[in-house]
Amino acid sequence: MNDLRRHFLLDPEVIFLNHGSFGATPKPVFQEYQRWQRELEREPVEFHDRRFVGRMAETRAVLAEYLGTGRDNLVYVTNATIGVNIIARSLALNSGDEVLTTDHEYGACDRIWRFLAQKKRVAYIRQTIPVPIDSKDDFVEQLWAGVTPRTKAIFLSHITSSTATTFPVADVCRRAREQGIITIIDGAHVPGHIPLNLEEIGADFYTGNLHKWLCSPKGAGFLYTRPEKQELLEPLVVSWGFEAEEPGPSQFVDHHELWGTRDLAAFLSVPAAIEFQKEFNWERVRTTCHDLAVDVEARICDLSGLPSLYANDSWFVQMTAAPLQAKTNIGALKENLYNRYKIEIPVVEWNDHKLIRVSVQGYNTKQEIDALIVALNHWYLS
Repeated sequence: MNDLRRHFLLDPEVIFLNHGSFGATPKPVFQEYQRWQRELEREPVEFHDRRFVGRMAETRAVLAEYLGTGRDNLVYVTNATIGVNIIARSLALNSGDEVLTTDHEYGACDRIWRFLAQKKRVAYIRQTIPVPIDSKDDFVEQLWAGVTPRTKAIFLSHITSSTATTFPVADVCRRAREQGIITIIDGAHVPGHIPLNLEEIGADFYTGNLHKWLCSPKGAGFLYTRPEKQELLEPLVVSWGFEAEEPGPSQFVDHHELWGTRDLAAFLSVPAAIEFQKEFNWERVRTTCHDLAVDVEARICDLSGLPSLYANDSWFVQMTAAPLQAKTNIGALKENLYNRYKIEIPVVEWNDHKLIRVSVQGYNTKQEIDALIVALNHWYLS
């Protein structure tokens, strides 16, 4: 696995344990990205006017097969936050309606729903989910304690940004459908991180990033919508796809793909990212990374003397969060780790917990994990 480092463009002087924030793109995938940019510049009219629809359909077909759905059930978006915006701004929610979520959600997406709450007087309910979570059933029951007759939608991370916890979203979607509640899943950290089959998940809406764990170029994400829910979505950007002169097989695709002139290279490079991970047996890579994540999480807990956020290691895969002592100055620690040890890693505060989040990707090594533990040990002893 250590040999993977040579395929990435990362600064060799930096111990990069923050893949979860923006990802990192392998050299051959980045070369494909640049090839598409050059192809566009070689004949822009040919690229946009004559080849756009076909090329986008081809790359969506590859992505759809990877995600376990049909080609016209998804569209490319720049990132998951754009996907959540499209959904939130489209749903016919009225004053007094409720959107249920958890207190583990990503800050940008929390802001989307709070904005909607201010505009439409919709209630955004953040249900407390204590850690550790003992079982999937416990999670669903804790979440369902926030369901009321006014609950119209459930918004939920599949893998959380703050606590790196994998939520049992398929169980939530199944129960929500039985009760006529719309489900919206934020899968920003999922593709390439854990196996994903969208039809098996059963969400009404699912949006995710491809530039993170799938290692696509920045600016590649997707929005999936169940066919029977596609008519609920309005175009976030009204452009040539609205009232299209030559409609495609899906109005959903027309409305959310034909946004006018933009750089398509990140989208068109997604098949290369999928192929890269297939070539390097990413299931094996993921297993090795998980083992390192389990090791580092346990060692940080030993250093801090604090209990784990997880009941067991099935709740996380390649990204894990570990608690730090309450006295920790998280800003100073983050600065110290980078300036003194060249360790790039997020140190955050979540619900009065101070956490360090470690992302372990195929280019990371046991020696880098050891270096982090040494640095943290020095911090605690100083």
